[in-house]
Amino acid sequence: MSISENLKQIIQELPSHVSLVAVSKTKPLADLKMAYQTGQRIFGENKIQEMTQKWEALPKDISWHMIGNVQTNKIKYMAPYVSLVHGIDRIKVLQELNKEAAKNNRVIEGLLQVHIAEEETKFGFSSDEILALIDQLKTFKNVHIKGLMGMASFTENKEQVQSEFKSLKKLYNQCIFKGCGFNTLSMGMSGDYKLAIKEGSTLIRVGSKIFGERN
Repeated sequence: MSISENLKQIIQELPSHVSLVAVSKTKPLADLKMAYQTGQRIFGENKIQEMTQKWEALPKDISWHMIGNVQTNKIKYMAPYVSLVHGIDRIKVLQELNKEAAKNNRVIEGLLQVHIAEEETKFGFSSDEILALIDQLKTFKNVHIKGLMGMASFTENKEQVQSEFKSLKKLYNQCIFKGCGFNTLSMGMSGDYKLAIKEGSTLIRVGSKIFGERN
């Protein structure tokens, strides 16, 4: 099936409260243009340099999401245009993002990344760190934290993945109970987004199911 057909099929399946990030990392401009022509306006990249080149080349009504691990020394390159930063996984990223957003007279939206997987390779805050951080968020005037993000373990064990999603949803609910005004819970990728939606995700990140396997 074509990129356009893949995209249409996924969008048809999504509940109205769930948004789709088309993960376009490593993909050529022609592929992104095809998705754009189908109506897709949110694209996710994991390298700031590549995302900036695509931002310069493509229509300006695209919402660019930084979905990869954020290198603080490169935040300045995306600060003029990035719409949402998914992987705020440490205080240093939050501080630098706030500083660069202020320089650009912008308020940049972000998600706090929570370490929910059993794998050591994943990044993120612990649940306790998130709950402690919530009260400090108001001090970052140029970053608006919209919610939480987490990646489940890369495993065939659906019960484990479901359990990890449930733990993130529970933490998200705790944050809302504390009055933080969150409205976004990002979890679920090509292999597990249906399960993630069932567990409360409002933002999914899909790459290979749209564009085919990564180059």
